[in-house]
Amino acid sequence: MKVLICDDHKIVRDGLRQILSQHENIRLIHEAANGSVALEMFDKTTYNLLLLDISLPDQSGLDVLQAIKKKWPATYVLMLSMHPQEQYAIRALTYGASGYLTKDAAAEELLLAVRRIAENGKYISQSLADCLALSLNTDSNQPLHEKLSEREFEIMIRIANGKSLIEIGNELYISNKTVSTYRSRIMEKMKLEKNTELTRYCLENQLI
Repeated sequence: MKVLICDDHKIVRDGLRQILSQHENIRLIHEAANGSVALEMFDKTTYNLLLLDISLPDQSGLDVLQAIKKKWPATYVLMLSMHPQEQYAIRALTYGASGYLTKDAAAEELLLAVRRIAENGKYISQSLADCLALSLNTDSNQPLHEKLSEREFEIMIRIANGKSLIEIGNELYISNKTVSTYRSRIMEKMKLEKNTELTRYCLENQLI
């Protein structure tokens, strides 16, 4: 297997490299410090597995995930995050991720995840399986952001990170008017009025 590690912290990349070096079928490990570099490296080398941090300095790991799956659909992507599984895992799997691990997972679980993905293309931990089961529950107590569509969720995260409507429109290749319409829907569904309230919600729910 040829593996690319994409994380903006060198100490994390070093730790992941050390763990992965114990895997008997991995013969090449490269590193990227952000999403743009990772995508450039894929243009030069075909990787079997991408270990991808969900929080990158230049763009969301979810955006990188979608770009990878669109251009290199056979690549397995294992998402890594400090966020609890229930916050992002379901969306990551929807976008085509092969698995999702929090960064506090043990080294043994990371190796198990890589082996499972190599064997059958997926790794679902028991805790993640429980999250998936709960997601099927339409209980009214579910977080408000779970009621957003995938596009609404994308735009909400960008707004919460302080990006303007123009910046969001340029990133998503849609008009400012369309972004504004999405923002109105988001605010209605989230029962909020101001961007600052949206940012506070996302911080409190560990979405950013």
